[in-house]
Amino acid sequence: MTKITLSVTNDLVVDQRVHKVCTTLMQNGYDVKLIGRQLRTSLPINRSYRTHRMRLWFNRSFLFYAEYNIRLFFYLLVDKTDIYLSNDTDTLIANFLASRIRRKLLVFDAHEMFPEVPEVTQRKFVKAVWTKIEDWIFPRLKRSYTVCQSIADIYNQKYNMNMQVVRNIPFFQQKNETLPVPIDAPIDIQGKKILLYQGAVNVSRGIEWIIDTMPYLDGFVFYVIGDGDILAEIKERVNRLALNDRVVFTGRIPFEQLPAYTACADIGINLLENNGLNYYYSLPNRIFDYIRAGVPVLASDFPEIRRVVEHYNIGKLIDCYDPPFLAETIRQMIDQEKNEAGFAAANAELTWENEAKVLLNILV
Repeated sequence: MTKITLSVTNDLVVDQRVHKVCTTLMQNGYDVKLIGRQLRTSLPINRSYRTHRMRLWFNRSFLFYAEYNIRLFFYLLVDKTDIYLSNDTDTLIANFLASRIRRKLLVFDAHEMFPEVPEVTQRKFVKAVWTKIEDWIFPRLKRSYTVCQSIADIYNQKYNMNMQVVRNIPFFQQKNETLPVPIDAPIDIQGKKILLYQGAVNVSRGIEWIIDTMPYLDGFVFYVIGDGDILAEIKERVNRLALNDRVVFTGRIPFEQLPAYTACADIGINLLENNGLNYYYSLPNRIFDYIRAGVPVLASDFPEIRRVVEHYNIGKLIDCYDPPFLAETIRQMIDQEKNEAGFAAANAELTWENEAKVLLNILV
């Protein structure tokens, strides 16, 4: 049985993409191990494949990335595996060096354009460091894939590589499969319309725009599912606007439970600030989660997002985020009849099972 070791810098709890990859590999005869990190707040996990989480001394800044890659490198050196699968540029140094020393196959999954994420792109020195790492390793990658065609095209042209595309789409779900309603909802939502954002609570995710719009939307509640760098700042904004009864923070929810929450929404939010190429060319997995749950999408009019939302006519694309305009757009979406045929077509065609064929061919 071929052994494959995957590595990420998160704590494994909410990473749907990596879980789908691990599950697919296991179902196709691979012996799978997933490596991440253990945080003080990490929830327990119980997966059908092996996992290993490292507890680190440092959990932020360059010290975290340095410690993680050093410890990961030595772990991989003694790990009896046949294939290394590195997820994102922040795990790549350890995987690249270990694969060279042990002469094992290295596969790379670019979840995003790492030097172009908003947390990095405004910091010139930090961006330069990550860019140099990619300049050094990417031309040497023989097998790699990413989340959308636009990012693949940029990397393929820049580094003369053959990066392929495996989109972050959920597993196929039969139409008659029902999702349980969440138990112990934080507030009474009876009779209210639900706006929902799920994902990292980081800069440039448009969460502030919806919060600022809530005073214009009677009868609506905004759910924010996730955690991140600006969560405290976002909560302070809610307090300042006296919206504590209309904006609900659930914290992180394991992805196994997340579909139940998604299914309760009336509109799924995916608004992004054009703050770097990574966001402009992004195709977030929350888009597909909304589609799978039959939830209309309110999204920024960016190229990859437009391809999906326009093609299936399953939501509204905008490039204006003024609160009165947003409020009117949201009310119009609520009043508009949902395009059931579009959702049915999207759910039939956009499946992880189709994407997994590309992944498996990369490993052959």
